Amino acid sequence: MGKHFDVVAIGTGAGASSVAMQCRKAGWQVAIVDSRPFGGTCALRGCDPKKVLVGAADVLDWARRMKGNGIRSEQLSIDWRELMRFKRTFTQPVPKRREEGLAKAGIVAFHGRARFVGANAVQVGDEVLEARFVAIAAGQKPADLKIPGQELLTTSEQFLELDELPLRILFIGGCYIAFEVANVAARVGSEVTIVHRGARPLELFDPDLVEQLVVSTRELGINVQLGTQAEGVEKGRSLTVRASAAGQERLFEADMVVHAAGRTPEIDDLNLDVAGVAWDERGVKVNEYLQSVSNPAVYAAGDAAASGGPPLTPVAGYEGAVVASNMLKGNHQKPDYTGIPTVVFSIPPVASVGLSESEAQERGLKFRVKKETTSTWYSSRRVAEKYSGYKVLVEEGTDRILGAHLLGGEVGEVINLFALAIRSGIRATDFKHAIFSYPTHSSDLPYMV
Repeated sequence: MGKHFDVVAIGTGAGASSVAMQCRKAGWQVAIVDSRPFGGTCALRGCDPKKVLVGAADVLDWARRMKGNGIRSEQLSIDWRELMRFKRTFTQPVPKRREEGLAKAGIVAFHGRARFVGANAVQVGDEVLEARFVAIAAGQKPADLKIPGQELLTTSEQFLELDELPLRILFIGGCYIAFEVANVAARVGSEVTIVHRGARPLELFDPDLVEQLVVSTRELGINVQLGTQAEGVEKGRSLTVRASAAGQERLFEADMVVHAAGRTPEIDDLNLDVAGVAWDERGVKVNEYLQSVSNPAVYAAGDAAASGGPPLTPVAGYEGAVVASNMLKGNHQKPDYTGIPTVVFSIPPVASVGLSESEAQERGLKFRVKKETTSTWYSSRRVAEKYSGYKVLVEEGTDRILGAHLLGGEVGEVINLFALAIRSGIRATDFKHAIFSYPTHSSDLPYMV
């Protein structure tokens, strides 16, 4: 006989934890399931540990940029083992703390892979958990590249646990992880190559700013190969990546090949068909309330949901709150994805929020574009930032900020101000009249609109 709950949440990241905590706070009986250490991708295998490593590389980059301007950086270097020890002070305590927090809240935790055995029942090991609702927030896993030898690839999660870096590292793909982690590896001393099949990487970001980032990345010594399709990986004395570019075969030798070609929802082994849950490669198919379109007992949040929201940790937590509210009160809340910022923590970082130029044009909007490279601005010159710039879209007539795209130091913070403006209806003129603390990167904002 199965155990009965009001809600079973699958996953322990931001989305599932939000569902579980809010439903438990309302007095419901809640179970949570994860086959990995509790805490989710961001805290354990993604955003948080990655940013620790990028932070160290950023210190090194800053010091070297300032050479000749009062800073001597000849002896400055990254001790990878010591840096990884520091990183683990953030990640190692997470599972225990997360489990203790769940237990304190009265949420029953199960370790193992959940698989549906009915419309509203999942099995974990020998236990069958029946519930009024099941919330799927299982996160993502590396996408299947469908190339021979892909079992030889190192995942980004494995890379973030390395005790030593190999001399030659090749990244397949030109997404977030490639440009973030490659920048770190190159500054540690590895020879780094990025192989990307498209004409430009980071396709969700402004092409003009990405072009500057590619130039900066190549100047660092990273071999960025665009328009180059990886077709297989072979193992000999080292690893060989077979690729094609413009109809010509290319061979790349490396000691490690890292999968950086995107991720996909980790839902394909949940037996969703048994529960009558419709899904595809984008995730669980949901309606405007994040409820399964085919099984009303199932909701989905975060990377596991084909919701239209970007696959970001804050979005997962937000969607989890929406799911919990709709479970508790009946479907009444719809997620609002207006003005959600995203950042690639490369060096320099690139950020975006709102519409791109092409998206605004496709919608038939009338808008003005203000753009400029800002390497001569005080905020960049002060730290010898060679590559920085912005592009801002403002709607004619309404003065609404439609989109903002930034490159350079502190853009991860400044983009949040643009996100607030887009989500709250703050106009470009309001920014012009605002008085910001100076000298800061935010004080550049009135000149960008």
